[in-house]
Amino acid sequence: MVTPTPADKFTFGLWTIGYNGTDPFGGPTRPALDVVHAVEKLAELGAYGLTFHDDDLFAFGSTDAERQNQIDRLKQVLADTGLVVPMVTTNLFSPPVFKDGGFTSNDRAVRRYALRKVLRQIDLGAELGAKTLVMWGGREGAEYDAAKDIRSALERYREGVNLLSEYVIDKGYDIRFAIEPKPNEPRGDILLPTVGHALAFIGSLEHPEMVGLNPEVGHEQMAGLNFAAGIAQALYHGKLFHIDLNGQRGIKYDQDLVFGHGDLHNAFALVDLLENGGPEGGQAYDGPRHFDYKPSRTEDETGVWDSAAANMRTYLLLKERAAAFRADPEVKEALAAARVAELAEPTLGAGEGYAELLADRSAFEDFDPDVYFGGKGFGFVRLQQLATEHLLGAR
Repeated sequence: MVTPTPADKFTFGLWTIGYNGTDPFGGPTRPALDVVHAVEKLAELGAYGLTFHDDDLFAFGSTDAERQNQIDRLKQVLADTGLVVPMVTTNLFSPPVFKDGGFTSNDRAVRRYALRKVLRQIDLGAELGAKTLVMWGGREGAEYDAAKDIRSALERYREGVNLLSEYVIDKGYDIRFAIEPKPNEPRGDILLPTVGHALAFIGSLEHPEMVGLNPEVGHEQMAGLNFAAGIAQALYHGKLFHIDLNGQRGIKYDQDLVFGHGDLHNAFALVDLLENGGPEGGQAYDGPRHFDYKPSRTEDETGVWDSAAANMRTYLLLKERAAAFRADPEVKEALAAARVAELAEPTLGAGEGYAELLADRSAFEDFDPDVYFGGKGFGFVRLQQLATEHLLGAR
């Protein structure tokens, strides 16, 4: 079925559907979108939940009364529609105070202010039932090498995440943190630019079990990386706490296209991995399928909701295609011929160490590597063609 329901766990950022079309070269092309209207429309489309930065819900610098009014309005429409808030995040990149970052600003007072802002959003997230706080460090970086001591910046980043973890533990909140890597934009270079960088950083924390990843399609692909492969590594380490889905067409600025409106082959591989890539062939990820995209500035409000629906429909179509791919007898035959499953078999036998390996003549002395020249292929091209045909609906 390609009609979304809340069971599919599709979620949208308020900043996505609420994007008013502003870009570096032009102002808004659409009016602001009210949060109550946004939630009502998402519910009509079959979405599961809404996510938001603090400044999406109430303007930066709002009074306590203005802030509470917006929170109350959100709570009421959530109750009315049944949508949930599984994730929240904090805007440490738009206000001018964060022009050199939040956690890693060279200005100590700004760093302290940033931590207070995040602590406040953690409290709100817990109040609304959020399980994840995403941290995208869009301004945590530099344009000039001499402007930022990277080792000190990483230490300040670590200090901040450690403090937030301690706060969540002491408060008894059921919240985990998810770092969102990105290589550049808006800063010339951003700290923790890829999944691999973020994984290494997490290992340095006082509570690494509380911190995982929120990888985004476009962010990894901006660096020329394979997003499905990065997600597989995040799953391997048990660190896929959240995921941002969108489309990206090559190494350029962050396009935030509708999911699948970029590298469709990789989107197919990603959905296949998430839905069918568990250790026993079952679902590998059961969290929200979160769309972090921007409706094109060419669209009116009707186009906004068309694009929201397109994200969900594309995912469900790819899910159907992936299921058909896995069930195809010819695909199963090609997978076996390509020896894909054999990679799960340990290279060393039970109880075998280097001494036993050295004593096994079949492993080296009697092994004939010339068999692999012209006479023994893996059939990967055939396997990819079968995937392509399923993707195109030709099988």
